[in-house]
Amino acid sequence: MRPYTGAAAQHPPNRITLWTGAFTGFYRPDTDQLRQLDPTAKFLYSARSVILVISVQAALIAGLLALRAEAFHLLRFLLVLVGFVALHMISNLSNDYFGFKRGHDTPDSPRRRYTVHPLASGVLENRTLITGVLILAALVGGILAFFIVVTGWTAVGCGAVGLALLYWYDAAPVPLKAIGLGETASFVVWGPLMVGGGYAMITGHLGWPPILASVPYGLGVMSILVGKHTDQLEFDRRHGNGTLPAILGEETARRFNQGVIAAMYLGTASLIATGVLSIWVGFVALALPLGFRAVSVLGNARPTEAPAGYVGWPLWYHRACLVHNRAFGWLYILGLAVGAVLPAIKG
Repeated sequence: MRPYTGAAAQHPPNRITLWTGAFTGFYRPDTDQLRQLDPTAKFLYSARSVILVISVQAALIAGLLALRAEAFHLLRFLLVLVGFVALHMISNLSNDYFGFKRGHDTPDSPRRRYTVHPLASGVLENRTLITGVLILAALVGGILAFFIVVTGWTAVGCGAVGLALLYWYDAAPVPLKAIGLGETASFVVWGPLMVGGGYAMITGHLGWPPILASVPYGLGVMSILVGKHTDQLEFDRRHGNGTLPAILGEETARRFNQGVIAAMYLGTASLIATGVLSIWVGFVALALPLGFRAVSVLGNARPTEAPAGYVGWPLWYHRACLVHNRAFGWLYILGLAVGAVLPAIKG
């Protein structure tokens, strides 16, 4: 977001434009301008809605796997989609709340530099943030109650694992992200739990094929977080945050993340070869140029300052991995959709 000038100042974007703008691009909103927005826009930007796409993609993958299995239920799918997005918003807001309360989100922190921090900037008061989280939690609770009624213990198990990981990621006294397990947790959540669990909520039963099919996408989400934590490695070390890159060291973390990206494609190829995925999922090969780009970026030390016109600094590896995973995810979804529509050629 940029301050309105000239004609734009006389005709600022309408609310719908502001709300949808929170979901696109890489941004560093102007704090004073953000304070003047309506409560919904403030909340959407504060919840870092730009990254919610990964939860939308996970829900779509689960839904398409259910469609391919001829066990798709539209209402259940829509509830899974809404539930995933709401949970992701809760996670982002919780992360900022506890990071701020524990003194990690200092003025020099990467979190405060690439986008507005809802509490540190004063955009949201504690009460507003907590109220918003409680509303989202009530929505998620209602959705979970519905699935417990229709799927029984399957929903209880998936819900319990999800809530436990949400708590242990950043709210627990010793959070997972402080002991090098946050990145693995992201793989579990956006891979087997969301895709495999989402499939179970839609169809009413668990299965190994959707869990296996979740692995490439879960690895992609993991690559985003490893990239982000590599970007802020020195800050995390100074503040005693034991992320995986802080434990491994920068160069090893970069090599590890290159391996994660390679595993996304090798895993997809293996699942196609064994018939778990349709041959059409091979569309992900179209994301290879972005994959090579991300691997190339990870192969070199990050610059000491942002290149001219760069948006999102100090995030560097994170951005390359996010751009790649976003494309990989949409192509993965396209392949699943074509395979579901053309059941005679499932591979």
